[in-house]
Amino acid sequence: MAAFSKSIPHSCYEIGHTWNTSCTNSMLQVTVGALQESLKIYAPLYIIAAILRRRKLDYYTHKLLPEILQSTSFLTANGGLYIMFFCILRKLLGKFYIWSAGFGAALPASYLAILIERKSRRGLLTIYMANLATESIFRMAVTRGLITPVNHGEVLLFCFTAALYMFFFRCKDGLKGFAFSALKFIVGKEEIPTHSVVEHRNPSTSRHVTEHQLVEDRTKKTKKSLITLTGQFIDRICKRGPRHRCCKHYEDNCISYCVKGFIRMFSVGYLIQCCLRIPSALRHLFTKPSRLLSALYNKENFQLGAFLGSFVSIYKGTSCFLRWVRDLDDELHALIAGFLAGMSMMFYKSTTISMYLASKLVETLYFKGIEAGKCPYVARADTIIYAISTAVCFQAAVMEVQNLRPSYWKFLLRLTKGRFALMNRRVLDVFGTEASRDFKGFIPRLDPRYTLVKPELELELHS
Repeated sequence: MAAFSKSIPHSCYEIGHTWNTSCTNSMLQVTVGALQESLKIYAPLYIIAAILRRRKLDYYTHKLLPEILQSTSFLTANGGLYIMFFCILRKLLGKFYIWSAGFGAALPASYLAILIERKSRRGLLTIYMANLATESIFRMAVTRGLITPVNHGEVLLFCFTAALYMFFFRCKDGLKGFAFSALKFIVGKEEIPTHSVVEHRNPSTSRHVTEHQLVEDRTKKTKKSLITLTGQFIDRICKRGPRHRCCKHYEDNCISYCVKGFIRMFSVGYLIQCCLRIPSALRHLFTKPSRLLSALYNKENFQLGAFLGSFVSIYKGTSCFLRWVRDLDDELHALIAGFLAGMSMMFYKSTTISMYLASKLVETLYFKGIEAGKCPYVARADTIIYAISTAVCFQAAVMEVQNLRPSYWKFLLRLTKGRFALMNRRVLDVFGTEASRDFKGFIPRLDPRYTLVKPELELELHS
């Protein structure tokens, strides 16, 4: 607690913009650099998104450029305003406190910046930053000995998150929009709930007729493709075993249903990782052709495939098993099946995935609480949460970068053209956060004509 009462008399030049003595010039330099990088980020992002969504020509001619510029302005403002408020706070307070260089300066900057961004994107950005902030706070607490991390904690969190997600997926109006579509793609349309209890009677003649028609249609449309041959091979292995009458995968028995689900999502996971790695490998195709093979046979490719494939097969297998045991199809089965399927993250441990999905789940629960009249509606909640979350991340980036997610730190360096690493963190060590731990004793070269603290006084402050 003593660190919060401490202060240092250094100027904003001595701590923050050590590369330039002028506050105005420093802000302009960061703004211009952020503008360049923001355009590089958002221009291809929006173009690729438009192509994937099959936008019409009218979108490209009238909406694409304004949307790119709006998002670019948001990210540029976030960087430029931070430096501005960094200097303003120093002039108002006359000193630097542990909270002013990071949280204090980033809070108003982030709030004003997010107001520039499109409303449709604010929610997504808020969830992402809340996820980052929560992870940073957790790491800070672990560093200070306030929390003891649990072994495989990210897997356990994912298990509970998956259980609730799958339960809402099975419930009527439980999930909507992208979340429902994503789960429909992952687990298959056969698991989409009908929201009506399956009757406890023998299958009717119409059911048999429907199944017979499905088999006939499938036979007529069969093509000798690789997928078809793989399906036939799996069918022979499983020998067309039994299928419970409550199961909706009419064309497959329960065993082949689970096996096919594993193969399908394993392929998706493998291809996702390949698509992420192959572009970088192609740049070195002629100089280092072996990189292309390593991109195809990288261990992470198979790990993500095993994660997605086992998640689907465990969920489907458990659901089928419970239908056989209880002789009915119930939404509560999804809780058990989802929790067990969450164990698949052992193949691909990711705190980022667990935290993001947990954050989205909290958002879903909150909006359901508003619909039910149990939770109050807070105006501009997304902007407030975004500002606070971003301020927490900036606090970590300034005072204890070792507790910030490495990918976000690299993003900040890219956005500021490396200037975020030029802060005089050696002086900030007096606050007890080991601010300079990962900067190998970096000491900026300052012009003594513009410094307030002499070297001997600085040594006294450190002692």
